[in-house]
Amino acid sequence: MADKYKIQGGTQLKGEVNIGGAKNAVLKLMASAVLAEGESKIYNVPDLTDVDIMLEVINGLGVKTSHDKQEKSVTIDATNITSVTAQYEYVSKMRASFIILGALVSRCKEAIVALPGGCAIGERRVDFHIKGLEALGAKIKIENGYVHARASKLVGADIYLDIPSVGATENLMLAAILAEGSTRIQNAAQEPEIIDLANFLNTMGADVVGAGTSEIVINGVKQSDLHPIEYTTIPDRIEAGTFMTAVVASKGKAIIRNVFPAHLTFFTDKLIKMGASIKLIEPTAIEVSCKNRLNSINFVTQPYPGFPTDLQSMAMALLTTANGVGIITESLYENRFMQVPHLLRMGADIHQDRNHAIIKGVKKLTGATVSASDLRAGASLVVAAIMADGTSIIENLHHIDRGYENFDAKLTALGANIIRYNEETENTKGLINESRV
Repeated sequence: MADKYKIQGGTQLKGEVNIGGAKNAVLKLMASAVLAEGESKIYNVPDLTDVDIMLEVINGLGVKTSHDKQEKSVTIDATNITSVTAQYEYVSKMRASFIILGALVSRCKEAIVALPGGCAIGERRVDFHIKGLEALGAKIKIENGYVHARASKLVGADIYLDIPSVGATENLMLAAILAEGSTRIQNAAQEPEIIDLANFLNTMGADVVGAGTSEIVINGVKQSDLHPIEYTTIPDRIEAGTFMTAVVASKGKAIIRNVFPAHLTFFTDKLIKMGASIKLIEPTAIEVSCKNRLNSINFVTQPYPGFPTDLQSMAMALLTTANGVGIITESLYENRFMQVPHLLRMGADIHQDRNHAIIKGVKKLTGATVSASDLRAGASLVVAAIMADGTSIIENLHHIDRGYENFDAKLTALGANIIRYNEETENTKGLINESRV
């Protein structure tokens, strides 16, 4: 039976929480490990269903893998690749697995990869991936839901992306690693996860320059130049931002550890403008607190270093009870307001007009039964439930499990009144500790 959260709102979050490895970084590092013959090991790997899916994709290539959840590590032995096909069964579940296309074309000069799936947050075409690969010399054919890419050899090229697509930037970086000559990606994505990928590749023996800027240059190397490595993934800035909003929503005070504050500068600035207090107490630790009712703000989601689209829904949850009226403009995905109808059920006052949401702060939210429609919308409903009066039930937790490791356990450690259950355990375990209600 499907699990649910039952959350009793109104509890202040206090204490400390440790942020795990970045989902959006580690998945790409796992695919990149396929480039080098031998056994690579990646540390700070979160225990997520998306990680499990990526392991299935890689295993399907004949690559040997192991996942030590206790050590939070993944080992990938890509000495042999026996298949160049990434099956629909797995790629359709998670868009990030599509990056295996660039890795396979680079190393094997051939790839057959299913068109990607993932959260239904809007149209995310693969045109930029395909055009970039063709510029490098690959012949592309799309049929029966699969991308077939072949190249007798890849040759460096100048590639301009119409938009700074993270996935296209990463896929083309991998494809260019073993190409002859230099490749220049212009209008490249600048996210921290791009920098982490470049650092991983350079540690492996690649030659990537400019990651984190709008122009990335990849100087091709030979297969013999690449070697397996051990590498530690960066912290997850979106998980950190989620816990920041949860603490602020609860009017609590907590220390968030294992975070790179520079990755959240724009988001942090907006929280401070709303009335939150955020202090740097160590290079990788911040103290977050909030005492008073927040003030409304306006913001537009933008590619990094702008306001992260992945944190838009959590910020919306905060705005539902803030003073005044806030306006959110979602500039990246047309279906990124899927949390709105569920927040309305909890008493929010939100008017949506295409990619704009106008949020008029109400006195309070009230508990309700709601459903996670995608990963980040689901997280925003958890934040809303923590700040609401009464009890909320959140369904469809499989979306949340894609991006948050031990979410309920970490929240419980901070004092949240949250229970994960299903219909079979509801009557035997008890749902809410009555002494805490």
